[in-house]
Parts: sequence; C-alpha cells; structure tokens
Amino acid sequence: MNAAEGITSLIFFGPPGVGKGTQAKLLAGELGVPHISTGDMLRAAAARGSELGKKAKQIMDSGHLVPDDVMVGIVREALASPEARRGFILDGYPRTLPQAKALVAMFDELDISLYRVVQFEVDDEELVRRLSNRLVCAKDGTIFNAQTDELTLRSPCPDCGGNLIQRDDDREATVRERLKVYKQTTEPVIHFFEQLGVVVSVDAGESVDMVSREIRLMLREDL
Repeated sequence: MNAAEGITSLIFFGPPGVGKGTQAKLLAGELGVPHISTGDMLRAAAARGSELGKKAKQIMDSGHLVPDDVMVGIVREALASPEARRGFILDGYPRTLPQAKALVAMFDELDISLYRVVQFEVDDEELVRRLSNRLVCAKDGTIFNAQTDELTLRSPCPDCGGNLIQRDDDREATVRERLKVYKQTTEPVIHFFEQLGVVVSVDAGESVDMVSREIRLMLREDL
C-alpha cells in the first residue's frame, strides 16, 4: 500500500488490553512497514551500539525508567532508519505531552506530514474483563483467555502442558488502577493530537478481524 492508497505512518493509542499490539502486528505485516514499540526501539538501539543505545541500556540495567530526552533520541533513530521510509506503526509512544510535542517536531524535521493517531476505544469494564481473564504460560509467555479458552489457573498450558499464571498487573484491582493512571497521563496527549486534526477513533470492542477491517477502511478513506 502506498500513499495514494492510504496512510502508512501511524501512531496506535489506547489503554492496556485494548488490542493495539495485535492490530499493529497485523497491519504492519500487510503494509510492509515496521511495527515500532517502545521495547523494540530500546532493544534495537542497544543492539546497534549507538551512543543513545548504550546510554539507554545502562539506565535499563540499573532498573530505572528511560528519561524523555533519551527516548526522543531513540525514536528519532528508529523513524529515520531506511526501514521506516515507507511508513511505520508507533505502538506505546508517545506517553506524555512533552513526548508528543517532541514527536511532532521530529516529524517536521523528517518531513513526515501525512500521519494519523488511531485511538482504540473500549469500555473500561470490557478492559477489566479482558485483562483479569488473561492467563500466561509460565514457560514461554503465551497468553490465553480464561473465559474463551475455558482455562483456570489449575489447567495445564494447552501448548506445552506447563503451568499457567496470572500476572500481578492483570489482577482486577491493579487493572483498574492502571486504567486510572492511563487516563490521567494520556488525555492531554490525545487532546493535543485532536487539536492537530490527526486523530481517528476505532471501536476496539469488536472482533480482531472487524477492528482490522475498520482500521484499513478508515485509513484509505481519510485521505
């Protein structure tokens, strides 16, 4: 897909459990553009051995959060790479208003003028249900849904027979706190992009196929 057929420079935005990572992988494969998540960017920068990558690795190894100025530099490296020339999907970034403002300035520097922020919207109770029903294989990290996969913590992993666990951050009380923090920190970011007229919203409560289809149609029609 090229610019004449749709928009290929995207920022996926939404709370935990909304399914943006799944959609990013699907769409990135279809468009032939990189799916760039915060974790991917940090690992890639560290692997390249750039000065920013070395600095980020030292900070991460010490157990601290990577500060905005380092993250901005790493994002710029990722977006300026040859792989991102045809477009990209940013997942998990920006998280704060300063990061959002720095990203827009970066787009101007890199001559990226055609982009959209895809906001994934789901009712809070649905997100709580999704995340609190999530079980993870202790061996390889495969994720299952206790309800749809008919599993419990006592069930063996359907793939390998290992133990299933529930991550601490997927417990209901923790999920509700995560959603509260998300709204507090990200509402200013969405408002900032709305003022720029680049936000499109998708109902992420539908099936994976339906959400994927809606995103593709919306991006083609948005030109």
